[in-house]
Amino acid sequence: MTIRRIDVGPRMSDIVIHNNTVYLAGQVGEGATVADQTRDALASVDALLAKAGTSKSKLLQTIIWLDDMANFAEMNAVWDAWIDPANPPARATGEAKLAAPKYNVEVIVVAAID
Repeated sequence: MTIRRIDVGPRMSDIVIHNNTVYLAGQVGEGATVADQTRDALASVDALLAKAGTSKSKLLQTIIWLDDMANFAEMNAVWDAWIDPANPPARATGEAKLAAPKYNVEVIVVAAID
C-alpha cells in the first residue's frame, strides 16, 4: 500500500495519492470578489490535478466552504462555467469561518487517477 505525497510542507501536503485516488489540500484563491476567489481556487485545483496526473473530468467529490451562504449563487456561476458537465462530482457546500478573514471560498477535491 503505497502513499505518494507531492509538495510536502511542514504542516501538510498539497497532494496525496493512494490507491489511484488523489486528495488535494483545500484551495483558496485571491481576488476582491467571491467569483475572483473561486476562479483562482479552481485554477489551483486544475494545476494540482495536472501535477498528480489527472483532471477535473475524474473528480469524485468536492466540498466547498463559503464564508457566507449568501455568496452561493456567485460561486456557482463560476463553478458551472468550470466543471466538466459530462462528469460532475458528488458535491457539498456549506458555510464556515475560513482560515483568514480575506478568504470567501475554499475548495476541497478528491479525484480518481488512471
